[in-house]
Amino acid sequence: MRYLSWLLAALMAVPFSPIAGAQTAPAKLNLVIVEGDGAINNIRQRTAREPVVQVEDENHKPIAGAVVVFLLPNQGAGGTFANGARTLTVISDDQGRAVARGLRPNSGEGQYQIHVNASFGGQTATATITQTNAVGAAAGGGATAAAAGVSGKLIAVLVVVGAAAAGGIAYAATHSSGSSSSSATIGSGASTTTISAGAGTVGPPR
Repeated sequence: MRYLSWLLAALMAVPFSPIAGAQTAPAKLNLVIVEGDGAINNIRQRTAREPVVQVEDENHKPIAGAVVVFLLPNQGAGGTFANGARTLTVISDDQGRAVARGLRPNSGEGQYQIHVNASFGGQTATATITQTNAVGAAAGGGATAAAAGVSGKLIAVLVVVGAAAAGGIAYAATHSSGSSSSSATIGSGASTTTISAGAGTVGPPR
């Protein structure tokens, strides 16, 4: 009996410590957007940038086990998750991150918002992710069209310069015999070549 009393007293004297790996309830919850904000989704390929968020406490430490809900708009530009659902619930991992996998854009063009809600230990946090649905050819063709326009202009300039040079040579060839001095200029700008033709000078011997 005395032994049991001593053991009980010893156990009560040991300070209580929380189970290793357990997280205490945060005083505040923060929701940080990691990826997906400002993304442009390709309607033709039905591909979208998957949103990624990170749940943190008031000290910006990641919180695992938080419940994160992604909510897509019901109409207009937007998309769907697996099985055509417009909501997706994810549990944050050890890094506090939650990924909205399986997002596919719908056929509506334009900008839309994904609302994100996180909850843990009685605390909540919200965030908004903005994305845009666009036709792939139109969205990705701007740089190609611009490059093609520049190439076309460059070719046109080279053709004009070549024609001018050929005309100058022809003019010099046809007029060199009938005039005492003639010249033809080939090229333009810093790269200029001049061809001159003229009569020789006769004088007394020196």
